[in-house]
Amino acid sequence: MDFGFSEEQELLRQSAREFLESECPVSYARKMMDDERGYSPEVWEKMAELGWLGLIFPEEFGGSGLTMIDLAVVLEEMGRVVLPGPYFPTVLFGGMTLLLGGSEEQKKRFLPEICSGRHKATLAWLEENGRWDAEGIQMSAAHDGTHYVLDGTKLFVHDAHNADWMVVPVRTRQDSQDSGITLLLVESSSPGLTCRVMKTMDQTRKLCEVRFDQVRVPNGNVIGPVDQGWRLLDRVIDRAKVGLCAEMCGGMDRVLQMSVDYAKVREQFGRPIGSFQAIQHKCANMLVQVESSKSATYYAAWAVTHDVPEAHLAACMAKAYCSDAYRIVSGEGIQIHGGIGFTWEHDMHLYFKRAKGSEVTFGDATWNRELVAQEILDKPDFLETAI
Repeated sequence: MDFGFSEEQELLRQSAREFLESECPVSYARKMMDDERGYSPEVWEKMAELGWLGLIFPEEFGGSGLTMIDLAVVLEEMGRVVLPGPYFPTVLFGGMTLLLGGSEEQKKRFLPEICSGRHKATLAWLEENGRWDAEGIQMSAAHDGTHYVLDGTKLFVHDAHNADWMVVPVRTRQDSQDSGITLLLVESSSPGLTCRVMKTMDQTRKLCEVRFDQVRVPNGNVIGPVDQGWRLLDRVIDRAKVGLCAEMCGGMDRVLQMSVDYAKVREQFGRPIGSFQAIQHKCANMLVQVESSKSATYYAAWAVTHDVPEAHLAACMAKAYCSDAYRIVSGEGIQIHGGIGFTWEHDMHLYFKRAKGSEVTFGDATWNRELVAQEILDKPDFLETAI
């Protein structure tokens, strides 16, 4: 059984690494932390020219027609440099929602704009209750016949201040939890919509508060069936979880590399600290976490690519494992570096902060394990049909 990457995927990885190390080293992430936009338009244009924004979208819309596995390869490299900016929400939130559930008219209108880099998008989901399930979506959307009228607040919205439009899940029916959710495509320039960048621990990723005050959205901007948007949103988030796990794998890999390199040259008591068993075991445990995370992530990428019945389970397993693993690996990296690992000048704290931010996005490890438990308990023959 061959678990290796294809020649094309290895070339994609190599070209992505060369571009990101040249154009977006960690110093770029530091610079963007102080930039109001959080990204460079020049770098964005170069990424569009490379075809990265259309990587997973069909060729008929200006994309490359590749798979989630190929996208995971690129996202892993982005995680190695803690890349800031609206790439993730544009491709995996806005674009993916339209790809999986948009009408042909919506796809023809918006996907070419994403693939070309002319439009940026995001997903405004989380509310004050902090819940990642359907019941957490409580923002009202009254229907007056021709428009949906939105009132409420969405929090921790990725790069909303850069987005041209956003996918907004709203409650259009109150008599159930899963049904009653409708996905709306809302233009950021809509009257009554305001956006504010929030203060968060991980400033390499800009998160926003978005307020809706009588925002009117035409009927034609409904994505998928009315009142039946949760199933579509769930599929989108499965793919976003896989993409986030790929990012986390890249970050873990880079932390491990930095830690091993440091352990080889940092001396204590007249010998490299890497010669001490305590440090050796930390590095060994970190490697186990990294490789296990990659295995879970790329299986999940394969599962969602082929839309197999276990795709949701695989995405939740990967997110549960990677959430813990990235936090542990980045924490051990700081321990190996000692006092210097806590300083602002060293890059290790950027990875730890990214790990903490990624840990809770789409639910932490505990939440995703609960989803895994629900999946396996709902399937009596799970052990016979599992991987």
